[in-house]
Amino acid sequence: MAHRRKGAITGTYEALPKILKLILQFFFGYIIGGVYRIIRFVETGRISTLIVGLLVLLTGVGNIIAWVLDFITELLHDRIVYFA
Repeated sequence: MAHRRKGAITGTYEALPKILKLILQFFFGYIIGGVYRIIRFVETGRISTLIVGLLVLLTGVGNIIAWVLDFITELLHDRIVYFA
């Protein structure tokens, strides 16, 4: 069973079934990674999370790197881990 985090929106995403998150991450991870981090910033107030979220959304290379890392961490840890 997936555990919910403090934030309501990111906690809702993290509570989704693992297979659904992997499918979403595979097809829409290039958007989910940046948006997730920006929402996480709103929930936690960590400026580094906002900066990484914006870089993921606005840069091609950052987007690809985050997409791969997020997919791997969803697979292994059942949540987005790095820079979130």
